[in-house]
Amino acid sequence: MTRAEQGDLKMATKPMTKTQLVAALAEEMGTDKKSAGGALDAVIAIITREVSGGGAVTLPGVGKIYCRERPERMVRNPATGEQIHKDADKVVKMTIAKALKDSVNG
Repeated sequence: MTRAEQGDLKMATKPMTKTQLVAALAEEMGTDKKSAGGALDAVIAIITREVSGGGAVTLPGVGKIYCRERPERMVRNPATGEQIHKDADKVVKMTIAKALKDSVNG
């Protein structure tokens, strides 16, 4: 199998866009796209607010979204090889739920 074929297996389809997600959500809920879009925006706002404040959000069957603090550290500029001091920062992480992993792996 060539590298191109392997790449095709990894990314067989494009990620679902927000518009496609809203349409699928509206169909699943049996409502219009405007209501579904509002519901999706509200969920995104809640997750953003909670994670920004240092909390975590668990989406049952999907995973857990949380914020983790990274300590200050030394990093290397790949172009010059120069060592640079990087201040402490925060990074958003997601742990995937076992149920989702199992459904993907069959």
